[in-house]
Formats: sequence, C-alpha cells, structure tokens
Amino acid sequence: MAEAAPRGRGVSVILDSNFLFIPGQFGVDIFEELQRLFEGPVRCVVPAPVTEELRLLRREAKPKARKMVDFALALTGRCEVAEENLLQGEMVDDAILRLAQRWGCPVATNDAQLRKRLRAEGIPVIYLRQRAYLEVDGAI
Repeated sequence: MAEAAPRGRGVSVILDSNFLFIPGQFGVDIFEELQRLFEGPVRCVVPAPVTEELRLLRREAKPKARKMVDFALALTGRCEVAEENLLQGEMVDDAILRLAQRWGCPVATNDAQLRKRLRAEGIPVIYLRQRAYLEVDGAI
C-alpha cells in the first residue's frame, strides 16, 4: 500500500532546494505566499535528499553563496522532512517526482526541467512568477 501524504490541516506541498532560495534571492516569504495561494494552512515537506543536496552545496560554496545556502537550510526547519531515499542511479529530482506521484500533491520548484517532468505526469507545480509572487501550474 502506498504511503500517504502527511496528515493534518492543509494541503501538503513538496519543496525543491531551489525553491528554498527564493526568500534570500527575492525577498518573497514562500510560507506566507503558499498560504495565500491555497487560502489556508499548508504543510511544507522537504524530502531528505533535498536537505542533503543543500548540505553538499554548502560544503562546496564560496562564502557569499554559503550564506544563501545556510538561509535555505534554516528554512527547512519550518518544514516536515520526508525520509525518502534515493534509489540506485536516481537524482534528487527523481525522488521528488516519485514522492509527488505517490502522495498526489503539488511540488514547489523553479527548476525548468523538473517543472516540465512534473507537468508531463500531471502533477501541479508551484513556482515564482515575476520575482514577486507564487503561481500554480495545474489543477490542485
């Protein structure tokens, strides 16, 4: 039997690593924007491989970029962690797609390739529009 999305009030949304950079880059409060978009509570979920991806970026980043990664990592503290493992040969995007399919929930990302893959599978995508607000592509 497939694992269900986290239970509780509000819709569950899976966040990609690049989505966590939005507040630091553009000053947009992604949590507030998600609540506005869904007109109520939202459960933000970060798959464990996303957190690992951010930690790897931090180790390789120059000091200025490291501050941005640290801020993104701090934002993961406001999210639930999905203990999703990468399968052999998988990239982080593959795990995000698999989890979104299993849970039947939208994904928040600005990654063009991932957005295209998600939409091809009929998964709604949340992305930053005009560097100012979030928008949904697909039916929730």
